[in-house]
Amino acid sequence: MEEIDLDLITKRSIRGIFALTSRTFIIQVVAFAANFLLTIFLTPAIFGVYFVVTAAIAFLQYFSDIGLAAALIQKKESITDEDLKTTFTIQQVLVISVTVVAIFGSGWIGKFYNLGSEGVLLFQALAIAFFLSSLKTIPSIILERNLRFEKLVIPQIVETIFFNVVVVVLAIKGFGIASFTYAVLARGISGLIAMYIISPWRVRVGFSKVSAKKLLSFGLPFQVNSFLALIKDDLFIAYLGKALPLAQVGYIGFAQKWAFAPLRLIMDNVIRITFPSFSRLQDEKDILKKAIEKSIFAASFLIFPSLVGLVILAPYFVHLIPKYLKWEPAIISLGFFALSAALSSISTPLTNALNAIGKIKTTLYLMVFWTISTWILTPVLIKIFGFSGVSIASALIACSLVIVVYLVKRQISFELFKSTIMPLISACIMGVIIYIISPIVVNGLLSLLFMIVTGAVIYFLTILLLARKEVVSDAKLVLAQLKK
Repeated sequence: MEEIDLDLITKRSIRGIFALTSRTFIIQVVAFAANFLLTIFLTPAIFGVYFVVTAAIAFLQYFSDIGLAAALIQKKESITDEDLKTTFTIQQVLVISVTVVAIFGSGWIGKFYNLGSEGVLLFQALAIAFFLSSLKTIPSIILERNLRFEKLVIPQIVETIFFNVVVVVLAIKGFGIASFTYAVLARGISGLIAMYIISPWRVRVGFSKVSAKKLLSFGLPFQVNSFLALIKDDLFIAYLGKALPLAQVGYIGFAQKWAFAPLRLIMDNVIRITFPSFSRLQDEKDILKKAIEKSIFAASFLIFPSLVGLVILAPYFVHLIPKYLKWEPAIISLGFFALSAALSSISTPLTNALNAIGKIKTTLYLMVFWTISTWILTPVLIKIFGFSGVSIASALIACSLVIVVYLVKRQISFELFKSTIMPLISACIMGVIIYIISPIVVNGLLSLLFMIVTGAVIYFLTILLLARKEVVSDAKLVLAQLKK
């Protein structure tokens, strides 16, 4: 493992953001096209089956790791060969055990959710793909700790292309749920091969008690945190699959997927970069403060206008795109999920910073609060508002951002208002304008595309007018690092 100085951290972080953003853009374009075709050729019920099965297998995945990967990335000192062997060995013991349990228990799960034989096969395929994915962990950790994201993105792009091409082709041919079954296997195999080509690592088995003890001191609380997130999100979706008709679960999945798309496109990249970067800066509080502010500004700069535009223009998409009218019941949920995503775009990098500086127990307490709130509040709101109650609960719980800000400020004196106010004002101005003129302008897909471009232009001109100094300064910093 190479040691990285401050200048190199800055350089690789910025280049990493560009690499991950480019990757995510490619992935989102491919996924958008695939999702568009799938929502035409597949029914909401089939989407509901895939949504539930994916959530169920994600629940099992959390038993395959005890936070060792995160501990390796967060570790202050250089990681050793003993660290890598110990992590790989422990993980594979857990992964193989979980995979065997999942495959043998797939029949029971299929009966419980009335998935049918094809749904059971999909669950088994996801279990196998989960095992294949675990074999990529060590090569991925090495790349991530060294901030070599330009290499890390290649296997992910390969996986996305294989998955979406296979699922769309088979869906068009009428394979139904089986389209997803073959696609997840194609994704798992192609991603594994690509990873070992990009980052070769000779598989080694071994165990060091000293190494395991040190890694687990961070890893176990981190994994409990992740496990609670699983109970809060994926397990709750599995509960919805039993409590609501699958078509309504499909509406929830549709709304959540689109509302969180800007978050996945931008925030996931920021998180992927900031955790290892913040970890390397954990002893440099002044620099870390600036890094937090920059990451929040970058996320707000891109996510706020995306969500505002999505919520305002979503009804036009539903009515203008052929065979999309069936998703109209999901529009209300889309709005509330969008609010949740906007607040999460701020709270997520802040909790990420707490983890990076070793305050894992603080984020654990937060996750306990969010998990309990989800399981108490959401069923109540479902009874009142129907399936839309899921998104309403998500938005209300996301308002706990104020607690996160308070906890981070106790450790690092950062400025939240300065990082978010101008993107928020600019996004609101853009939203008001496109809301007023859209009914006049939009009468087809081309005019809808024109309105999207117009909204983007309005936003960028507004924020340049309101925050020119900040935008220009950040642009110069990025260009300077890219030229090095």
